[in-house]
Amino acid sequence: MNREKISLNGVFDRDTLLHLRLPFSFYLLPVFCFGISQALNIHATTAIIVFIALHFFIYPGSNIYNSYMDKDTGAIGGLEHPPPVTVKLYYASIIVDVAGLALCAFAGWRHVLIMAGYIGFSKAYSWYGIRLKKYAIAGWLSVMFFQGGYTFMLANMAATDDVSMQWFTAKNLECMLIASLLIGGSYPLTQIYQHGEDGERGDHTISYKLGINGTFIFSGLLFAAGALVTLHYFHQYYYLQQFFIFLVCLSPVIVYFQYWFIKSLRDKSYVDYRHAMLMNKIASVCMVVCFTIISLINFHVIA
Repeated sequence: MNREKISLNGVFDRDTLLHLRLPFSFYLLPVFCFGISQALNIHATTAIIVFIALHFFIYPGSNIYNSYMDKDTGAIGGLEHPPPVTVKLYYASIIVDVAGLALCAFAGWRHVLIMAGYIGFSKAYSWYGIRLKKYAIAGWLSVMFFQGGYTFMLANMAATDDVSMQWFTAKNLECMLIASLLIGGSYPLTQIYQHGEDGERGDHTISYKLGINGTFIFSGLLFAAGALVTLHYFHQYYYLQQFFIFLVCLSPVIVYFQYWFIKSLRDKSYVDYRHAMLMNKIASVCMVVCFTIISLINFHVIA
């Protein structure tokens, strides 16, 4: 690694800021919103602190560390034309991670530990010493859990200000499963246009192994499984009306997913960065709207 001295101002230049991919955090917002929506009493201060730490520091820190390790030259999530990768990205990833953990300290040391667990996963995913990303099943399962169930746990614990073993009820565990299934279905679609570059690096991701058609089918099955568990969850703990809200909000995602799949069967040029990001945008907007509506219906008491 290049050990040249670099000032703080020099680290956060224009290229570094682009590699943080701050707008990409929005694509991961639905799981956090889901966690908030299932809190009976929201501790607003704790929830806001953890939200800012995660979306403005920890997620960008993971993005920039992944960029440094991958050294991508082609399009990556949230950045169609990434600038050249330099050692500045490594230093920046450390700085924003530390800043995120320091912010979490205002919510309490337990929240720091939970957030540190997520940072540990993100490093293990990209770092060449472990590089979970290069293993199809292990990489997919780790993202499915940490960006899905673990993030739901992190968000809901922040909203309820409850970091304890008592939090792990059947209700919360089923929510973790729902979040994991939805992320498990969407994650392979974010890799579907990167098979060439991933293969050259030796990263045999789940999408790379499944192929283009297999990725669409696999993701569709995971989405269907997630919808079935969601149906059971809302029927068991709330009302079916909330599941219908979920289904209505999900309908644009289903329509676009089917459109994209059919187009890709006829012409593989449709399997590109722009279509993948549009899929992400539609899904994120729809799910944020969905869980915001459900939050309002549940009428939380702000603490």
